[in-house]
Amino acid sequence: MKVALESSDRQFLDQLHRLGSGTVSEICEAVGVTATAVRQRLVRLQDQGFVSRVIVPSGRGRPHYVYQVSESGLKQLGENYSDLALILWQEMQSIEEPVLRERVVRRVRESMVQRYGRTDQSRSLTDRLRQLQVSLADRGFDVEVDDSGDFPILRENSCPYQELAANDAGICDLEQEVFQEVLGTQMVLTKCCRDGHHCCEFHPQQTEELVAG
Repeated sequence: MKVALESSDRQFLDQLHRLGSGTVSEICEAVGVTATAVRQRLVRLQDQGFVSRVIVPSGRGRPHYVYQVSESGLKQLGENYSDLALILWQEMQSIEEPVLRERVVRRVRESMVQRYGRTDQSRSLTDRLRQLQVSLADRGFDVEVDDSGDFPILRENSCPYQELAANDAGICDLEQEVFQEVLGTQMVLTKCCRDGHHCCEFHPQQTEELVAG
């Protein structure tokens, strides 16, 4: 599962990356916090794979360790695509030729379906929703399946496309269509962060499959 990076950890990694590498004392001096706080953060970020520890020989003396941002950490620092995503989406929607615009949107939808993976249609809808939940969670989505009611609900506790959705509700329609293709059943967006709700909820339409199940 993809680990979400907290803002304070991102800032720490930024500072460590600017430093290049350093001992605990060197990092303390660079970030201006105590050695205990630095060690605790380093241990946690090491466990998450975002920081690596390297042993450095010291001639005749004892070797020492330095810490640096790992390859996974560098990828995390570079994962800020909101501006690019917004520009690309706006450019897609500005295509004047309707047929070409729909073709581009369809290709994006198909790529997203392939990325999430179609669910096993021999399984129950709840099981298929959980398959989708795992796929989304692996990509950093805060999502859950609520099966406490008559029908299961897919709930996103935060909007993964907050800035896009604020500018164009079309991204919400696209996500609904993607989920429908992944699950193989019609879904309805009944709550949306864009409309002021605290979450987005996707409900299945009441089909014969649901009634029978």
